[in-house]
Amino acid sequence: MSLVNLPNVLTLSRLAAIPILMVLLLVRFSGHDQAAAALFIAFSLTDTLDGQIARRRGTVSDLGRFLDPLADKLFVLSVLIVLVQEGLVAAWVVVIIFSRELIITILRSVAAAQGRVIAAAPLGKTKTVMQMSAVTLLILQRPYPALVPLAELAVGVAIIFTIWSGLDYVWRFRHLLGLADSGMAAAGSGPSGGAPEQGETAEAVARELAEVLVRQGLTVAVAESCTGGMVGSLITDQPGSSAYFLGGVIAYSNEVKSDQLGVSPALLKQAGAVSHEVARAMAEGARSRFGSDLAASVTCIAGPAAAGTTKPVGLTYVAVSSAAGTESHEYRLDGDRRSNRRRAAQHVLRLLAAEARSSAKAKTA
Repeated sequence: MSLVNLPNVLTLSRLAAIPILMVLLLVRFSGHDQAAAALFIAFSLTDTLDGQIARRRGTVSDLGRFLDPLADKLFVLSVLIVLVQEGLVAAWVVVIIFSRELIITILRSVAAAQGRVIAAAPLGKTKTVMQMSAVTLLILQRPYPALVPLAELAVGVAIIFTIWSGLDYVWRFRHLLGLADSGMAAAGSGPSGGAPEQGETAEAVARELAEVLVRQGLTVAVAESCTGGMVGSLITDQPGSSAYFLGGVIAYSNEVKSDQLGVSPALLKQAGAVSHEVARAMAEGARSRFGSDLAASVTCIAGPAAAGTTKPVGLTYVAVSSAAGTESHEYRLDGDRRSNRRRAAQHVLRLLAAEARSSAKAKTA
């Protein structure tokens, strides 16, 4: 995908407008504040346009996801700094906004080091709108003193959303900083050993699963929806995986779940594709199709939910089927789309390893 596209150009235009705005705010001539406010509003609108155009044209890129929030920060902060110099806003307001942006920038840098991109969240976008509205009123309060109370109120609201959205980002992506395990299962939702341990990687769990399967002489198959083949890839990354991995089905659509795994269309309609019932049916379908000792399935809402569903982002169901029966487990993941998919795959591997050990004990009992 070309990096030079209309959405990215609109994003860059906000950066190009910064020096022009600074001149309009600092140089005195008739109507300079009104011109600055008009220009600020015009370029603020590009923040909405670039995202809409990117989604409509299918030109959403990692550069755009990174550049868009960065341009917003610089665009607003540069104008606020000039307004502080002009005595139109208190310096502590800029300190709070800058501190929030610094924390999020650090979070994005950590994510980038892990090969991830943190896109702007809805609450973050609301924060940006509130800040831009406050800045507009701060500019216009100089030529129109009657707007001073309204500007002060707008600044207060913007500060509230700034702090709120900052805390929201830190909480949702705390796993990137090692503050918590974002993939922890809901209480009582999984067996002992079913949840990844702090600092444990998916690759480490895949190696552990390989050791258990080889040692016990068991075979495995998988049925994946939201992870799109990630589980199978992690399993087959291990040397000698052909000895125990029989195959998998990437059942992303309901039609494939029915045709390839035998999931009842009525069940899909009644319970929904992301549910305990469908996860169990997928696991059983994979075990039957491949004739494996063990089979696991995963279905989840990894990112922004599809239209018409009320189920939350991060809702994940993993099921494991064996001769002893089929069990499903619910998880609530709170990372970004890529993180949620990887954590879901990690849960599958961990539950398979636990079930393999359990099956081995049953054989020797």
